[in-house]
Amino acid sequence: MKKDKIITTFEEHLDERYGRIGSKGRTDFDIKAKAFAIGEIIKDERKHSNMTQEELAKRTGTRKSFISRIENGHSDIQLSTLYKLIEQGLGKKIDLSIH
Repeated sequence: MKKDKIITTFEEHLDERYGRIGSKGRTDFDIKAKAFAIGEIIKDERKHSNMTQEELAKRTGTRKSFISRIENGHSDIQLSTLYKLIEQGLGKKIDLSIH
């Protein structure tokens, strides 16, 4: 006899695994998820510009290892550094919004 599987939403999964919105565990998860997303955006834009991590690092006065850590979501990034990477390094403009 098969047991019925209980289907949960992604939000319910996050609540169960990391805690409700506003809890320390959930806040830590959200911060890491956003750092990962920012890294993916930088990586995509760098590749779209046919640029290596080394080239981006040289343009922005950083190191290839720093670019790698950011692209892999393993480093916090200051807003000033984000602007430097996007605008100076990649020649793009950045727009931030708060919802």
